[in-house]
Amino acid sequence: MKNPIQPQFIKHITPELSLYQYHQIPVIVLQHSVGTAQIALQGAHLFSWKPAGIEQDVIWLSEIEPFQQGHAIRGGIPICYPWFGPAKSPSHGTARIRLWQLTSYQIEAQQVQLEFGLFSEDHLIEAKINMIFSQQCELIFTHYGQEIAQVALHSYFNIGDIQQIEVQGLPTTAVSNITKALENVPSPRTISENVDSTYHIDNAQTAIVDNKLQRIITIEHHNASDVVLWNPWHKATSGMSESGYKTMVCVETGRISRELKQGDQVSAILKVRSVS
Repeated sequence: MKNPIQPQFIKHITPELSLYQYHQIPVIVLQHSVGTAQIALQGAHLFSWKPAGIEQDVIWLSEIEPFQQGHAIRGGIPICYPWFGPAKSPSHGTARIRLWQLTSYQIEAQQVQLEFGLFSEDHLIEAKINMIFSQQCELIFTHYGQEIAQVALHSYFNIGDIQQIEVQGLPTTAVSNITKALENVPSPRTISENVDSTYHIDNAQTAIVDNKLQRIITIEHHNASDVVLWNPWHKATSGMSESGYKTMVCVETGRISRELKQGDQVSAILKVRSVS
């Protein structure tokens, strides 16, 4: 089922970049020979990416997402910053519910680079994220604040069937965010229940093998100290239908256990290839 929101065209920025309004949230839309992408200015939130030649979106978005200002978008790649989890309010930080600015863009034949900035009330930069689109998608987050912080690129990936995937490249121990205990887990990992695990692993490379869609999504986690694997299964989750969990899995790139200092960067490189 497709999202019921009807985008409203606002203006062209370049022939390849346009500004739309999705209900209450402004969205940058990229249409280029390298592929398409959609980024909500609330949260600098990438919620759609299809490289050229790929039929199914790489990124999952809830089919009931209402795009309400001040409410985190369910799906896509939320930027959880400057903290991760429920340690403070709101959970997962403020960055995903604040408006960012498109601060620069560079459009070339084989690559598009978009830069988004998050600014304080006194107009000082707090963070930025560069998005580089080609046949892959690279997200580079930079922390500019003086205070130490955490970040997670809370990536929701679009899959054919949660019971027909396996996640490769993860260790055999993880902290369960449900029980708060260190657990022994299989690797590769399949999912058949509510999973919320944090793996303490530096600079990992993970892969989602999707047997139904016949493709592999790889994620390189650069300057990261943690990878979070999440699927709520039957657990009621805000902004998600009862069956939404069947077509998504989160494999998140984080600096959670090793906090960010001023100037630190974290990046994720996403690639997809067919195995048919």
